[in-house]
Amino acid sequence: MCLGAAGAQWDGFIMGLLVERHHGSQRIIHMTSQIILASGSAIRQSLLTTAGLRFAIQPARIDEEAVTEAMLANDSAPREIADALAELKALKVSQKAPEALVIGCDQVLSLDRRILHKPRDTDDCRAQLLAMRGRQHDLFSAVVICQEGRAIWRHVGRARMSVRFFSNRWMKGYIDRNWESIRHSVGGYRLEEEGVRLFTQVEGDYFTVLGLPLLELLGFLTERGDLEQ
Repeated sequence: MCLGAAGAQWDGFIMGLLVERHHGSQRIIHMTSQIILASGSAIRQSLLTTAGLRFAIQPARIDEEAVTEAMLANDSAPREIADALAELKALKVSQKAPEALVIGCDQVLSLDRRILHKPRDTDDCRAQLLAMRGRQHDLFSAVVICQEGRAIWRHVGRARMSVRFFSNRWMKGYIDRNWESIRHSVGGYRLEEEGVRLFTQVEGDYFTVLGLPLLELLGFLTERGDLEQ
């Protein structure tokens, strides 16, 4: 799930462990390859920027729901769907910029193999939250790097989310207060905002919950020599 930028304080704490800083300002890490992020997600852009990367932004438009439904009809697992969506986005941009390293990302929410999308309206959001209430669901966050029109690296992270049994009254107020933010998120929540109150436990990497397995991505770029060691 692509979550918003309101958790800057938390992000800053985590990224402070990862990013070199000089005289209190962020240093831009030396890079040997052009990098393009095939996503319009503000939080993914923020994570890469805070990590010191220079990159261009070129969102890739694909029919995610059509691809998801077709793959579900072929009994594809949620992990495979997230991976395929991320690859399709990276490939679409890579075909136009073959020399660049293109990062494609996607996230799939699986509730007992039912895939939840971004809520269409407040009624749909209410239905999704009620379906998740008192239960566990999985978030699969995929990242794929393409170059010259082919995938050269991929990773899928998984987070297990345990939702508490909240009251209908609280849910109504939550949706009313947060709709303009959560309407852009699968499952109708952002963990770094009031949505954190939905959960009793989160198992997995925080960056995976935000929609970008950042540590694995940075590790690959460093090992390959695209980021200075």
